[in-house]
Amino acid sequence: MALEMTYEVKLEAFEGPLELLLHLIKKNEIDIYDIPIALITEQYLEMIDLMQSLNLAVAGEFLVMAATLIHIKSKMLLPVPEADDSEQEDPRRDLVTRLLEYQRFKAASEQFEERESLWRDIYPRGETKGPELRPEEVPISDLNLYDLIGALNALLANRSDPIVMELTTEVLTVKEKIQHILDEMASVESLLFESLFAKVFNRHAVIVTFLALLEVIRLGLVRVLQQDLFGPLRLIKTENFARS
Repeated sequence: MALEMTYEVKLEAFEGPLELLLHLIKKNEIDIYDIPIALITEQYLEMIDLMQSLNLAVAGEFLVMAATLIHIKSKMLLPVPEADDSEQEDPRRDLVTRLLEYQRFKAASEQFEERESLWRDIYPRGETKGPELRPEEVPISDLNLYDLIGALNALLANRSDPIVMELTTEVLTVKEKIQHILDEMASVESLLFESLFAKVFNRHAVIVTFLALLEVIRLGLVRVLQQDLFGPLRLIKTENFARS
């Protein structure tokens, strides 16, 4: 069965291996200065495998970081010579430095974006009205590819009906699934993330549906909201949806 193997989706400028590491650190509520390297390495490799299974292009920098994590892990497993009384350098130090620098760079970029948004509100180009949010919901300002992949992984893990590989002559394309998502949302104000996969029973359809959702988000047609941290995701139409 043919699939658009080279189809790539980019949600944010920050979606490299350092962003993935910060996502895992945040998810596990870990102190960035004391990273449990064995746990993070295991989860990092699992995420890479999942991205590859979804036919998302994994750049070489992700594999370089994987090798770096494995190297740090191996160094931390080596016994410290008893005769060596000098203070041993933490193998994680360079990685922590890179993560902290990345955080500062990302924070600066987000501040510029916030200022730009503020000036747009002060000097609007026209009367535009964004989507109405429920009082208990807030938009995820730092939503990225890994949040959505994690949500998909959790959804598949909790499904009672197994995802099976079906041999069929029908070829579902990303373009067709994008239109299907738009049609589904045309008559409703919002849609739960899980509902997109309610009638999806084979791996090909899961991959195509997920890629189509990422493209719809990238085009700015929907926003993803979440009531609680790591809670259920809900898709809501943006002002651009009506113009699509």
